[in-house]
Amino acid sequence: MSAPVIPHISVQRDDFDLAREITALTAGRTDIGAVVTFSGLCRDEGETLAALELEHYPGMAEMEIERIAGAALERWPLLALRIIHRHGKILPGENIVLVITTSAHRQAAFEAASFLMDFLKTRAPFWKKEHARNGQPAGWVEPKASDEGAQLRWDAIKPGNAT
Repeated sequence: MSAPVIPHISVQRDDFDLAREITALTAGRTDIGAVVTFSGLCRDEGETLAALELEHYPGMAEMEIERIAGAALERWPLLALRIIHRHGKILPGENIVLVITTSAHRQAAFEAASFLMDFLKTRAPFWKKEHARNGQPAGWVEPKASDEGAQLRWDAIKPGNAT
């Protein structure tokens, strides 16, 4: 029997290096057959965004991400898991979030990464504020209905029923 998977969770101000994070998670591992990554970047639709500011409650954000990482580990046979979420002011084109899931086979890694990102978009305790290039007051970003819909599909799938 293999050792339990301990998710690597980080909420940080500093940027991350995607290749370095993958290497750290997979180095020396011959049991991993699939690595799925999702890297979310700060997007500037319409070239009006100066920065996106992400706020969180330290401790609470990590605890919630750890909780959902545990739910992913219950649902899929993951071999390693890494989640990094940045906070603070992030400029367009910069990294915001990284999810890395590994498994012996691709389907579990893909589904777990999708599950984790849907949670991070809808339920993780982060608040986003947009700072406009034109100096207008910053505005809070409201959740999208499409993100909520994506999250709801996971609520209908109970642990053990995922592929």
